[in-house]
Amino acid sequence: MSKPIFRRITVAVSLLATAATLAESGGEFKLDVVTDQTPSARQMAEAPSGILFVGSFRAGRVYAVVPVEGAEAEVVTVAEGLTLPSGVVLKGADLYVAALDRVLRYPNIEATYRDRPTPQIVTDALPDETHHGWKYLSVGPDGHLYVPVGAPCNICESADARFASILRMDPDTGETSVYAAGVRNSVGMAWHPETGELWFSDNGRDWLGDDLPPEEINRVQKPGAHYGYPYIHGDDIADPEFGAGHDPKDYVRPEVAIQAHAAALGLAFYTGDQFPAEWQGALFIAEHGSWNRSSKVGYRVSVVRFDDATPRYAPFLDVWLEDEKATARPNDVLVARDGTLLISDDLGGRIFRVTHQPDA
Repeated sequence: MSKPIFRRITVAVSLLATAATLAESGGEFKLDVVTDQTPSARQMAEAPSGILFVGSFRAGRVYAVVPVEGAEAEVVTVAEGLTLPSGVVLKGADLYVAALDRVLRYPNIEATYRDRPTPQIVTDALPDETHHGWKYLSVGPDGHLYVPVGAPCNICESADARFASILRMDPDTGETSVYAAGVRNSVGMAWHPETGELWFSDNGRDWLGDDLPPEEINRVQKPGAHYGYPYIHGDDIADPEFGAGHDPKDYVRPEVAIQAHAAALGLAFYTGDQFPAEWQGALFIAEHGSWNRSSKVGYRVSVVRFDDATPRYAPFLDVWLEDEKATARPNDVLVARDGTLLISDDLGGRIFRVTHQPDA
């Protein structure tokens, strides 16, 4: 299928944090709108044909964004009436969708997406608490599904060990085990392209002030390890309600700490060839933006680069917040098959595309 022509945003945008970085890239980045017809857009998954499947939040729908040569993309509703169908992932020819308490499988989705296909139920036994109840999906190198289950509260202990965790799920039987514990609210997972390790975002608790605790980017080196919640936040911040008697050394520290309340969500390691070579392996982060801070933060895409083996965090695309007014809320990032970077926006129901344009 030929690459479609997308509608361009009317204002040219410089995406990089510094002029030095821009010069290093030998060109500039441009931002396009693929579609603005995907209300409450959340996680994305791209099929070999270029069709983009998109989950949603309160809209209760799963969309197919279909490229059209010479025109705006067509948006088809694949499913509707679901409860928080935020997570989508492709495994072979099948589309998996994570809703509140279940994971659904839509076989051979590229051949059936226009027909409102009937899904197969992988499991309908996930926790159905709506607080942090959205579920996202990733396929690991082992072929299993990985599903975060958020804490059913701002801060609490839970008898059900599945809460505040990332689950490893058999894609056929739906059986689960805890892959990472002490994870308050992860809405983003990415597998390192070289090590095969899972990296994930985690959103810190509320009501400790504007700047505590940090949002976290974590790495799984040992399955089953505990990442601190609800006892320890960040490197060594003891929770005022649950932290007494807990040693920070007993928990895994984050690889990257991000401004509190920025709401780090979707993650993607850059593995394409459309951006300059120096971006290979960089980790892009969708920052959804704050809701309970005295001044807003987030509402942007940031990046972590590992040029000297030490993670270096910086803004990448910071154009959606001005004078405390947000015009987009990035939710997910995805490296497309053509090497461009896709961004979902659940405020405006849009999918953005970032393209690198070399110097003439």
